[in-house]
Amino acid sequence: MSSSVPATRPPSVVAGPGRLPAELCVQIYDLMLRTRMLEDRLITMYKQGEGFFWIGGPGEEAFSVPLGLLVDKGQGVDHDYLHLHYRCAGTLLAMGADPVDSIRQMRNAATDPYSRGRNFAGHFSNRAWNVVPVNSPIAVQFAVALGTARAQRAGTGAKGITIVEGGDAGTAEGDFASALVWSTRKGQELPLLMIVTNNRYGISTPYAGQHGYEQIADRGKAFGMPTQVIDGNDPEISYPALKHAIDYVRTERKPYLLEVMVSRLRGHSSASGANLVKGEIDCLERFEQTLDDRKLLTRADMDERRERYTHELAEASKRVRSEPHPAPSGVWDHIFADENLVGGRSGGRT
Repeated sequence: MSSSVPATRPPSVVAGPGRLPAELCVQIYDLMLRTRMLEDRLITMYKQGEGFFWIGGPGEEAFSVPLGLLVDKGQGVDHDYLHLHYRCAGTLLAMGADPVDSIRQMRNAATDPYSRGRNFAGHFSNRAWNVVPVNSPIAVQFAVALGTARAQRAGTGAKGITIVEGGDAGTAEGDFASALVWSTRKGQELPLLMIVTNNRYGISTPYAGQHGYEQIADRGKAFGMPTQVIDGNDPEISYPALKHAIDYVRTERKPYLLEVMVSRLRGHSSASGANLVKGEIDCLERFEQTLDDRKLLTRADMDERRERYTHELAEASKRVRSEPHPAPSGVWDHIFADENLVGGRSGGRT
């Protein structure tokens, strides 16, 4: 299924100041390209029958990669908790994840470190990095994020913050409203960065006519929290805007609502065929033009990287074919806890 939407920047989007350093630009581009090539490989796997379902975020790399570079990665309340959704491959790759692990999850291999082959593509989970398991039901992460944010609230001594991300359609759910209410109570504010990536679609339902306001960020103003709307198709805007928002939440221990206007270059998921969408800004193509104009990379450099990553992922996909699927006997593994991770007591199931 293909659809056409206007690729225009809303008038309230804030323009980014200046340019990022050359080395950082090249680093961001490399991760954006790796993420896009990974998404293309996963879609190819689905269409070749090597996976049951695909969902991802082609077109969101200019925002998802800077987020992964800016988070304080680690375990526990002194590091940042991430409550993501299924369009955040760029964030995980920027944090250091192996793209082959996404191929394993796509194939439902038992070697998949995120779910041991039991979940859909893009459903990340990493306890060592505070990446809370991604849920399939939309927007539930906004309610769950209140728990980690409360554990990090002012007065606890915790240094980390909680970052939660979801799409524009999910803001119609009560979980999003709950996050607005519970994070902004006077004297009990929570260090919560709420991110809405707005691609102007909820599956096949367009944004227009579904909301009573121009921008989702407007909802935060009623709760007295700072808000911003940015062009998420430009990493030189995304990076400083994210850094400002993260620094605010980390310093003030109060919430912040960031709305990010992004593109959706493919259908919602493989349920709609994962077909290309016409009329959208391609953030990767646009950033390649920027790098070319600034003479940071040549077109030959970019083509070489693209060919190399495409080949590496194709070879990885072949290797993963020989890795086993989870055994039926392990269907209940990782469903119930065998150890009290809070109290530190081991023993029978709790």
